[in-house]
Amino acid sequence: MAKEFKWKGKTEEEIKQMDIKEFIELIPSRARRSLKRGFTDMQKTLMKKIERKENNIKTSCRNAIIVPAMLGMTIKIYNGKEFVPIIITAEMLGHYLGEFSHTRKMVTHSSAGIGATRSSKAISAR
Repeated sequence: MAKEFKWKGKTEEEIKQMDIKEFIELIPSRARRSLKRGFTDMQKTLMKKIERKENNIKTSCRNAIIVPAMLGMTIKIYNGKEFVPIIITAEMLGHYLGEFSHTRKMVTHSSAGIGATRSSKAISAR
């Protein structure tokens, strides 16, 4: 039997039914203070799209906090170059959208080019 996921002692169905004021009491203090101040204009437009259950939501609002209304949706978050699709799950509640769309790639280096080292100078360029 699979174990049922619970977030702060609540099931996913209970979380979806939760009011924003109940949700504020369960999240960490930094996110709680941010939500108590209210949404910015950019966050308000994002929330309107979420309430309308739009299919292709794209946003560059990386500082929006994930709320229960977003559960199960796919939101494309801008990372500075492209929109990265993110599926919102219950584990993400209370986190910022930007945490799931990384802005920097891991640096990977290939082998040295011709002439880059002493030994490769003797090799022909063919």
